[in-house]
Amino acid sequence: MNEMMTFLEILGTIAFSVSGAIEAMKKEMDLLGVLVLGLITAIGGGVLRDVIIGQFPISAFRDPRNALIALATAFVAFIIGAFVSRRRPNMRTQLWNQTLLLSDAIGLGAFTVLGIQCVQERDSYESIALLLFVGVITGVGGGLLRDIFAGNVPYIFRKHVYATASIAGAVCYLLLQQTGYTKTASIISLILVLVLRLLAAHFEWNLPRVRLHNADEKE
Repeated sequence: MNEMMTFLEILGTIAFSVSGAIEAMKKEMDLLGVLVLGLITAIGGGVLRDVIIGQFPISAFRDPRNALIALATAFVAFIIGAFVSRRRPNMRTQLWNQTLLLSDAIGLGAFTVLGIQCVQERDSYESIALLLFVGVITGVGGGLLRDIFAGNVPYIFRKHVYATASIAGAVCYLLLQQTGYTKTASIISLILVLVLRLLAAHFEWNLPRVRLHNADEKE
């Protein structure tokens, strides 16, 4: 369990840091903005998780390893982005969006599973509702904070079954975990979230919404 948790933590940290850095560069933020948004995206879900389950001091402050990984990743992403933009200024925006989608989907799946594992490791009392809630919050928390800081309407409220994919991954993990193969359950659940996010983006799957076209007009 510890090895798998470490793997998911590092994988999710790197993936979410990349997504935060790309979003910051799309918003034309400077190096500091890229580092801050990469860091917030990478550790945001874990901070929310620790607050909910009452784990203090928060793990990001007790062990700065993930914060350092996030900062280093965001810095590398900034350097690559600067190099590419100078050498290939006509590179299509679609490529950056696809990279953002892929890294965000990987981070979502990794942290959804990690959130559940953290609760199970800490408490012997396992409420299914608590495990699902914390898993989803850990998964979507980083992206939620990223979008808020970037001035966007969060994906969780509008885009391609974002939270739904996290919920599906959490349920899948809890079901498969009953077989006793925790590592296999973790990998399958992560892949499920990744595939759902990519398919939803490709086919433009969204939950139902209401469009109030005249909402800003005075009566």
